[in-house]
Amino acid sequence: MDGRSPDKSPTSVVARKTDGNPEGKGSNGFLLDWERTEPRGVVVKPRRQLLAEFFTSMLILSAKFKFRPAIGAATYLYWINDEWSLSLIAPTQWSDERRAGFAGTCILQADMTWTLNPSRLLKEDGPVADAMARFYEAFAEKLDTDLTLEEILPFYVGTMPYYQRLFASARSRSFRAAVILGDQRGTSCRDWQALLPRRGNSLLEHAR
Repeated sequence: MDGRSPDKSPTSVVARKTDGNPEGKGSNGFLLDWERTEPRGVVVKPRRQLLAEFFTSMLILSAKFKFRPAIGAATYLYWINDEWSLSLIAPTQWSDERRAGFAGTCILQADMTWTLNPSRLLKEDGPVADAMARFYEAFAEKLDTDLTLEEILPFYVGTMPYYQRLFASARSRSFRAAVILGDQRGTSCRDWQALLPRRGNSLLEHAR
C-alpha cells in the first residue's frame, strides 16, 4: 500500500464496472452476446413507426428480467408489485394474481426492435393501464428537448442489469442505422414528440 486513498471518482467506478467479469459474464461470453444482438435486416421505416418502436423498446427494457430474450420467441410483460416484469411464462400458465398484471405479449425482432401485442387490461381502467399511462407521460416528457433522439438513446446505462444494458445498446445501434438509412438524422426530440398520439396504446399499434 502506498498510503493513498482509493480513487472513488465516478469515472473510476464505471471503469471497474466494465472490467473483468461483470455479473458473471466473462469477456468471451460478452463478445458472443454482443454478436448475437447485432441488429440485422434494418430497413427504412416511417417516422411514426420508428418512434413507436423506440417507445416499446424502452418500456420492455425497463422491465425486470434475468434471461436473454430470443429473436422471434414470445415473452410476456407484467405489471407486478409496482414494477414491470418480463417473463417466459404465459399468463395462462400462471396464477390469477399474475394474470391480473398481464400487459401483453412481446416479440424481439431480428433488427433488435420489439413489438408488443397489448392485453385487454391495457384498454381497461385499472393498475396495468395506469402504469402504462405513467410510463407514456414520462416518455413524452423525455422528448421535451432540443436534443436529437440519437443523443438521448440509452446506448449504455451503467445502473442497468446486464441483459437490459445489452439489449438497450442493441436497440440504440438499430435506431441509429434506421435513421441513417432514412436520412432522418438530426431531427429534434420535440419534432418526434409532435408525432405522439394522445394515448400510449395508440403508439403501440404502430410498432407492429
